[in-house]
Amino acid sequence: MDTVISWQSPWLLSMNAPDPEAKDIVRNYLNILASQGFPVEEQGLWFQTGATAIAVHQPYRPVSSASLTKMATTLAALETWPITHRFETLFGHTGTLENGVINGDLVVQWTGDPYFVWEEAIVLGNALNQLGVQKVTGNLVILGEFSMNFEPDSYRSGELFIQAIDSGLWSNDAGYAYSQLSSETPQPSLTIEGEVTVSAPNSVTVSQWLIRHQSLPLVPLLKAMNIYSNNEMAEQFAVAAGGIDTVMAKAAERTGVPIAEIRLINGSGLGVDNRLSPRAVVAILLEIQRQLRTHNLSISDVMPVFGQDEGTLVFRELPNKAALKTGTLNTVSSLAGYFPTRDRGPVWFSIQNWGGDLELLRAQQDALLLALQQHWGQAPPPETFQPKVIMGEWPYQLGDSDRNTAL
Repeated sequence: MDTVISWQSPWLLSMNAPDPEAKDIVRNYLNILASQGFPVEEQGLWFQTGATAIAVHQPYRPVSSASLTKMATTLAALETWPITHRFETLFGHTGTLENGVINGDLVVQWTGDPYFVWEEAIVLGNALNQLGVQKVTGNLVILGEFSMNFEPDSYRSGELFIQAIDSGLWSNDAGYAYSQLSSETPQPSLTIEGEVTVSAPNSVTVSQWLIRHQSLPLVPLLKAMNIYSNNEMAEQFAVAAGGIDTVMAKAAERTGVPIAEIRLINGSGLGVDNRLSPRAVVAILLEIQRQLRTHNLSISDVMPVFGQDEGTLVFRELPNKAALKTGTLNTVSSLAGYFPTRDRGPVWFSIQNWGGDLELLRAQQDALLLALQQHWGQAPPPETFQPKVIMGEWPYQLGDSDRNTAL
């Protein structure tokens, strides 16, 4: 069931039959939290099946959402780029290339690839070696900005790149990343004698562009961001999509939820001032699902799936094959997504808790979802919710040499 609520038509919420027993399960959950000293007024809940809000608590109040904020960033990304969009990074040189030596600078032009990591750089170093490049007498020149290994500082990212393309400089982290690549992958050997410099775009005359590196497509990039709740990736996506005001505006426009229920300060969720109402969270999830369905994909292709993707879901006890996003700050534990049931189909929900004992809150969240799933009956996900994007498997694996094209 892929029904999307029109929030301007609240009568739709009464289309499906109410469920008093489900309400009792949720009420018991809140009573348990209250008995443990958690203020009930600080807890936000929304459970929905089809077009019906089955059980809610503080549904319209924006409360700290932590990394559920990344769902708004995910929606903004899907609104900004096609699902097949790839971020490109160009590598070229100034001066001349003779006998394996660039007598000049190696130039990098980056356009926002948020998942340019060790594996990508190592294989790219091999690609440069295959073009005959063994040494650069000048500098590594970054045009504008560049980020590697989620490092926001362009200079530091450049230093990491120099290290990645010369196996003689590898750190333990670089060596471990190499061990995750195919056993047939060579170790690159490309020496840059100069240093890292950052110049304005279009300020350097490039003699020749050598390689175009393409990122993974947009959907697996979003999946990687959400599996590990990567704050740096989320921030890069939010900035590239137009900034946090644009992220909020896109979320409000696409869901119909009032902007007053979508109050964000960044794209990652870091900080208690990132606030979403439970209704807004579920509406964002449903809109993501609606957009992905037109491409034969689902929410499971941009969110962690329990029992398949570890990441932030490790050590949890949750409905199998549910697509779920966690959020954690010092005093915030949140969980949202969908889980499959026999009687009600996909159940969409958001749980946003405030309190000091995060382990207890997580345990109670897990127990609540399992109790509701037992009430409605366990079931495998509908075919349309089966994930198509499996991170780490071709074509969604890091270090894929097919994404480096000689120019």
